[in-house]
Amino acid sequence: MNYSRQREVILDTLERNAIHPTAEKLMEVIKEENPDSNIGIATVYRNLRKLADAGIIKRIEGLEDAEHFDHNTHTHYHFICNKCKKVFDIDEDIADGIIEKTTQKTGFAITDYDIVFKGICKNCID
Repeated sequence: MNYSRQREVILDTLERNAIHPTAEKLMEVIKEENPDSNIGIATVYRNLRKLADAGIIKRIEGLEDAEHFDHNTHTHYHFICNKCKKVFDIDEDIADGIIEKTTQKTGFAITDYDIVFKGICKNCID
């Protein structure tokens, strides 16, 4: 992937705002931090998709009608709060061996996966 100053700004902003944002939310943050920036929403979408396709960031689908993006590409799961809509990371050790067990039981060759838990976060329960 070729270097792009705009891509660098987008990736840097995503890494500093680890809130699993949508492209629109990331665009808001970029404009707040760089009011003179000429980066448009189409550029943000295009670069986020390129970064996700290259495995540099992770695309989270299944939350609302929009894709969310995560700078953390290490294996982990997500919890989505039905109330506040925040996305939280969950360490993979919570379900040790789930891929191996699934492969053994089904015979499937799993090449990728994304596990998402949904419910009410502890902040919204209180």
